[in-house]
Amino acid sequence: MAGMALTVDEVYSGLVARHYDEDETETQPIQKVPTGISDLDSIVDGGFPSGSTVLLLGDIGAGMQEYIYTAASKIAIVNQRPDARHCDDSDLPSKICYVTFSRSRDVILRELRASFNGEYFHAFKDYTIFKDFSSAYFRHSVVPPGWADAEDMFDLPTGNVLEDLVSFLDDNAHDAIVVIDSLTDLAVSEAVEMKDLVTTVKGLQRAAKRWDGLVYLLLTRGIVDNRYEQMFMDSVDGCLTFEWKGYNRSSSRQRYMYVQKFTSVLPHLPREKIARFPTMVTANHGLVVVYMERIA
Repeated sequence: MAGMALTVDEVYSGLVARHYDEDETETQPIQKVPTGISDLDSIVDGGFPSGSTVLLLGDIGAGMQEYIYTAASKIAIVNQRPDARHCDDSDLPSKICYVTFSRSRDVILRELRASFNGEYFHAFKDYTIFKDFSSAYFRHSVVPPGWADAEDMFDLPTGNVLEDLVSFLDDNAHDAIVVIDSLTDLAVSEAVEMKDLVTTVKGLQRAAKRWDGLVYLLLTRGIVDNRYEQMFMDSVDGCLTFEWKGYNRSSSRQRYMYVQKFTSVLPHLPREKIARFPTMVTANHGLVVVYMERIA
């Protein structure tokens, strides 16, 4: 086929790639970790590649937090009840590591309990290892220890929140869904240099390949300069974007989620599955995909 232009159908059918794969390479199946969002898992053939670091970038209230609560709760439920599993070929993490800097464990559990049903709440609570870095985060701020419910402000490993984060992940992140809630908190902290934060994310992306799970990093869109958003996006394996869209002459709005970047996922999706996903949140099912809208 040398010298011949490829048609669009040939490019997306994978005929050329299949010929190359069968004759010249031996491909090993990529182990997947389920996201817990059943419609998304079916679209990406069972989940995201094991060891992926995924940036969740979103508008406030557009579904980013609900995605995390749903994904973590459903992974916990399947650990409790293996019959609830919908992706038999995926690797199931055994725990959730939830890291916070400004929000407490009680606040998160209260929020989840108020939003979702009891099964989600209890599974999430039982299978989640919480780590609250509020002591280190608020240490040099005007916030008094009593407000943050912080431990002894002088009884800290290093007092450097990024170093303490790395140490915690080294000890706990193996075979886990890791949630860093959030990069936004770290980005606006006077105690954290942005260059150090970007470097930490780059290192995290490398380390996660040994942990056999998924790492989610939450970042509110529009908080940091666009160049830092791009740096964070460039430092991870994938990026899911959450946004609100309004309608002309209407006060209603719709939440959307789409895969903005995922080098190891997007090239393998058929054309009809490259889409943005209108989503909704219900108490009994968490965040669900309503239908797909094709991205031209």
